[in-house]
Amino acid sequence: MAMNPMHQFEVKALLPLQVGGFDLAITNQALWTGIATAAVLALFLAGISRMALVPGRLQSVVELTVEFVRDLTVGTAGKEALAFLPLILTTFLFIAGLNLAGMIPTSFTATSQITTTAFMGIMVFLLVVGVGVYKQGLHFFAMFLPKGTPWWLAPLIIPLELISFLARPLTLAVRLAANMVAGHVLLKIFAGFCVMLLGLAQVEASQLSWSALALTSPMAILPFAMLFAITALEVFVALLQAYIFATLTLVYLNDALHGH
Repeated sequence: MAMNPMHQFEVKALLPLQVGGFDLAITNQALWTGIATAAVLALFLAGISRMALVPGRLQSVVELTVEFVRDLTVGTAGKEALAFLPLILTTFLFIAGLNLAGMIPTSFTATSQITTTAFMGIMVFLLVVGVGVYKQGLHFFAMFLPKGTPWWLAPLIIPLELISFLARPLTLAVRLAANMVAGHVLLKIFAGFCVMLLGLAQVEASQLSWSALALTSPMAILPFAMLFAITALEVFVALLQAYIFATLTLVYLNDALHGH
C-alpha cells in the first residue's frame, strides 16, 4: 500500500447492503462525499445563523464566497444568469468541499473517480441543452453552423462543432478527475520518499560515520520541504478546479442564454 500511489483511489465497500438484488453498499466514496457535503452545509448554516451588521469570521467567509460566485456569474454569463446562482454556488462549493476533504490523511477523494465527475458533467450538459432550447427554440442548434460560414464549409464545420459540443461533459469530467489523481499521486510519492529518507537518517550512529549522517539529514529535510510545498499547491489546485468547473459551466450557460 505504501509503495502503490494508486491504492488510495480504490473504492471499497464499508457497509455491504443488498436491496432488491441491487448493491447499495456504503463505500468510502459515498462516505466522504457525505462528510464533505455535511461540512459545507454546517459551515454555511453556522455563518448565517447569527447575521450581524458587523460580520464575524464565519459570516464573512459565507458572504465573500457568495459575492465571489455572484460576480463570477454576472461577469461570465450576464445578469440573466443570476437565476442560476444557487446552482453555480452549489456546484462550486460541492467540488471544492470534495477536493479539500480529499486532502485529509486516510480520507478518500471522490472527485478522483470518473463516475462522480462524469455525473456532474452530464448534468451540466443536460442543463445547457434544456435552457438553450427553452430560451432559443430550434435556433439553439444554429450554433453548429456559426453565422457567416460559407455554405461549402458546412459539411466540415457542422460535424466539428457537433463533436466539440458533445465532448463538453467529457472534458469537464476528465479535467477534474485527472487533476485530482495526478496531485494525490505526487503527494503519495513524496510522502514515501520522506518516510524512507527519514528512516535512513535515523539509523544508529554506530552503523554510519559522522560524514554519512551529515549527508542523510539534509536528504530527509528536503523531501519534507517539497512535500509541504506540493501540499500547499494541491490545496490551491483543489480550489482552482472548483473555480474552473463553475466557470466552464457558466460559459456553456452563456451560450444557451445568449446564443453562440
